[in-house]
Amino acid sequence: MKPIYPGNPDDWKALYTPAMIVPAGKLAYISGQVAFDERGAVVGVGDIVTQAIRIFDNLGALLKASGSDFTRVIKTNYYITDVSLFPKVAELRPRYFSMPYPASTMVEVKGLVHPDLLLEIEAVALVD
Repeated sequence: MKPIYPGNPDDWKALYTPAMIVPAGKLAYISGQVAFDERGAVVGVGDIVTQAIRIFDNLGALLKASGSDFTRVIKTNYYITDVSLFPKVAELRPRYFSMPYPASTMVEVKGLVHPDLLLEIEAVALVD
């Protein structure tokens, strides 16, 4: 397995790997991404659209670092704190994905790692 980080791996301090390439399957498993900026501050407090855009930007950086892109994402999992907000997130999908859209799961959760976070998205993508 090959761990992937969005920048210098030596700077990574969190206790999870942002993405993992599995050589046998040539897949990148991207850990749940949230709306944190580079300093760990929440982006878009109270705004699901701003948070979702930041998350997709984070995913895009990890996909690129993995040798992949949004066209090669085969599965996404969404964790949202208020299911009524999901249509706003779903409207953003065509900005990043195209047909065939990735397989997808959406789950409403009681909370995420920070109380101001509204959404978390993880992905599995094909890599070269």
